[in-house]
Amino acid sequence: MNRSATLILFKIALTIPVGFALAYPFLHPTAAGGIFNEIVMLGVFGAVALSSAFLSLVFLYCRDLNRSLTLVHPSARMAAPRSVWLMFLIPYNFVEDFFIIANVARSLEREAKTNAALYSFKSFGMVSGIGWCTAQIFSLLPNGFGAIAGFIAFPLWIIHWRFIRQVNRAISESALRASVDNT
Repeated sequence: MNRSATLILFKIALTIPVGFALAYPFLHPTAAGGIFNEIVMLGVFGAVALSSAFLSLVFLYCRDLNRSLTLVHPSARMAAPRSVWLMFLIPYNFVEDFFIIANVARSLEREAKTNAALYSFKSFGMVSGIGWCTAQIFSLLPNGFGAIAGFIAFPLWIIHWRFIRQVNRAISESALRASVDNT
């Protein structure tokens, strides 16, 4: 079996417990916490509205991650830009998110070796990115710990997203200056 097939099987194996964690509140609706408590608290309309808003934000975040990989020179890319859209493939995304974040961070780190626009960056988003991914996994626990993890995941996600936007801006402005200088 080749390396990519082994990696896919590994990701699928890790997705099985995530799938169980996502299904747990439906299998045990009386468990403390979980999605049923949130639906009761928000109401069906509120839950749908909140979910729609969240998915819209995830779309914008994926668009920015896609842009990061597009702005990076192809030789520095650790993954194809379109691979970030796997964040919408539930429950696989909970595992794949770690790989997406790592691939974007490593791509930016490789780009920084030849792109002066990234010289001022000391980190490439690995800590905040892996942080929100980890907290997201723990947020699946149907108890107070899961709720706290969800509250931790959201600001880490925003911090990572802000970083990605800063990097995109730096690379884009550098490319624009270079194209103006060459004309």
